[in-house]
Amino acid sequence: MSDKHSQPHPVQSFETLAIHAGQEADPLTGAVVPPIYQVSTYKQDGVGGLRGGYEYSRSANPTRTALEENLAALEGGSRGLAFASGLAAEDCLLRTLLTPGDHVVIPNDAYGGTFRLFSKVVERWGVEWSVADTSDPAAVRAEIRPRTKVVWVETPSNPLLGITDIAAVADVARTAGARLVVDNTFASPYLQQPLALGADIVVHSTTKYMGGHSDVVGGALITSDTALADELAFHQNAMGSISGPFDSWLTLRGIKTLAVRMDRHSANASRIAELLVSHPKVTQVYYPGLADHPGHETAAKQMRAFGGMVSFRVAGGEEAAVEVCNRAELFTLGESLGGVESLIEHPGRMTHASTAGSALEVPADLVRLSVGIESADDLLADLTRALG
Repeated sequence: MSDKHSQPHPVQSFETLAIHAGQEADPLTGAVVPPIYQVSTYKQDGVGGLRGGYEYSRSANPTRTALEENLAALEGGSRGLAFASGLAAEDCLLRTLLTPGDHVVIPNDAYGGTFRLFSKVVERWGVEWSVADTSDPAAVRAEIRPRTKVVWVETPSNPLLGITDIAAVADVARTAGARLVVDNTFASPYLQQPLALGADIVVHSTTKYMGGHSDVVGGALITSDTALADELAFHQNAMGSISGPFDSWLTLRGIKTLAVRMDRHSANASRIAELLVSHPKVTQVYYPGLADHPGHETAAKQMRAFGGMVSFRVAGGEEAAVEVCNRAELFTLGESLGGVESLIEHPGRMTHASTAGSALEVPADLVRLSVGIESADDLLADLTRALG
């Protein structure tokens, strides 16, 4: 394991970086998996004589350093920072970039927790926000104000799987002197790398595909801007919502298989989407892998594959959608996403309840699937039974 100020990793394939970046064999024992440094403080070699830059684990911890180096390598950034949750990462980012009176453009489809952070927390200390359909660069441009400091994008978006042309919106943000933030949680860095397309900062809930096993909560920020990275690291330390050693270790463990998992998630989701398109009780399917999805061409251009998330609307309205969720058996009824097991949920009553009555309110008849890596045939059979 290298120290926290190591140089960028040599260029290697994604699959290789996922397994090796930041994870050199332990120099003491030769262990091929980074140790869990379950420690709060470190012996100093004289006052201010830090070994490897470590003094206190809020500021830096070797297990978290390994994760942060890995995250930076996978997203093609110069620095990664690991947090206690995705929302902790978002909170740190917003408090680093914004001051009272600033303005943010947010998408018209986004994670309910992100919307709640803007509408119930950030707004209270004087930050303004407005909503745009980020799939339309002109719509984003129309919302730009003199004090717009951030343009926020999710692509694919949660839960309607909208697609934003990252490079096009990056041009809009850059022209306005604003930072482009891309939440890359639904895609993962295996399928999409926003920094290479012009984004300034990538945010992740590493709870999802990065961890991949529904056993750890975490978040991340990655950037190629070294000055911004230093500012973010200062605030991370000052605010203290960091990923603990064991959580960092679990996330690293999950990342090792990210590539093979995302291939299977994407293949299974494609088959699920095809079933739903032809089902008489489904009125609309949201999946960027479908040729008639309005963002299909953009997704094909900027993504390796189309991911494991599928949403659909059910004939019969809200109660019919709820019943589909309740009847599913192999698809587990639960919030979150991105684990190896398949999940089903009703966004309007679950993950996106905070958007009710707003411009981000989701359809009441919507069902969201996180398609896992089980047998696709078994998943298709379960969903067919649930639809009735």
